[in-house]
Amino acid sequence: MQRRFFSAALVSISLAALGATPAVWAQAVPLRVLTHGSFDLPKELLAQFEKDAGVKLQIVKAGDAGEMVNKLILTKAKPIADVVYGIDNTLLPRALAAGVIDPYTGPAAQRASAAAMAEGADKTGVVSGVVPVDYGFVNLNVDKAWFSSKGLALPTSLEDLAKPAYAKLLVVQNPATSSPGQAFVFATIAGLGEEAAFQWWGQMRGNGVKVVKGWTEAYYTEFTRNGGTRPIVVSYASSPAAEVFYAKEKLSVSPTANLFLKGGVFRQVEGVALVKGGNPAARDAAAKFIEFLRSAPAQQALQTTMWMFPAEAGSARVDVMKAHASEPASFDNPSATDMSSKAKTWLQRWTKVVLK
Repeated sequence: MQRRFFSAALVSISLAALGATPAVWAQAVPLRVLTHGSFDLPKELLAQFEKDAGVKLQIVKAGDAGEMVNKLILTKAKPIADVVYGIDNTLLPRALAAGVIDPYTGPAAQRASAAAMAEGADKTGVVSGVVPVDYGFVNLNVDKAWFSSKGLALPTSLEDLAKPAYAKLLVVQNPATSSPGQAFVFATIAGLGEEAAFQWWGQMRGNGVKVVKGWTEAYYTEFTRNGGTRPIVVSYASSPAAEVFYAKEKLSVSPTANLFLKGGVFRQVEGVALVKGGNPAARDAAAKFIEFLRSAPAQQALQTTMWMFPAEAGSARVDVMKAHASEPASFDNPSATDMSSKAKTWLQRWTKVVLK
């Protein structure tokens, strides 16, 4: 099942781990790639890229995307990477303000993208040289069998969730420790309005919303599909497809469904960029890696490894995503300016309203 955010511990994946020979290792150009903990592409695909590009990948996983950007900023004087993948549209303003990335203008930055790193971007979706790689939607998922067994109608609005009939049914992630948790809070603010959103969160506290640290705990411990007591969870639009993909038995219908409610859908776009001050000798290799992430093989593979939609315009969807991962007709994202300037205040207010 999809796992968007793993341990904060740094994990290094070397060429040797991908089965390369010592001779290839000696000849290849070292390329340091900083990613969040959920970066995941097939080992054989990465090994083929290394062979074709004459590159020795050193992938450093730095936990959550927010932790990754923190690491990038803290090591600005002596960069630990040459290229970074996983800066999303919530973190882009911070990365740009810190001056930790260099613009990339190669072919991938000039082709049309199915997603933009920020509102107002042109058809390439590129903002200051950060190239979109994939996109997805944070939204509510429901356990269909649970609702059917209880004879309870699915909620049709966020306001429904604050009613007594839906008490103690929802589990969310703490936005201070979880990227999907933060994205969901941002969506409520953009969709309902700031004051109405925090009023709703106050009502949800009274209605027994459960808050956990991260996505894994919410989905694998608290969600009724996995033995928990909460039939509604903040997850992803691709989660129903992942349920089918990883099922032990063959399924034609997913056991979970998406709820695309007003104020309950956030579009996340992830990109790749050159790291400012990275090793000059690795700059060509870094450019090759950016192009690789927008190549057809990588754009296809990420759909069932990272469970995101491909950013390359016209990319084919794998069958399980076509059948079970629907895209919402609309979503609610705050402006990039508001996400950059108000995020800290929003999270502090959320903590006071929901937890204290």
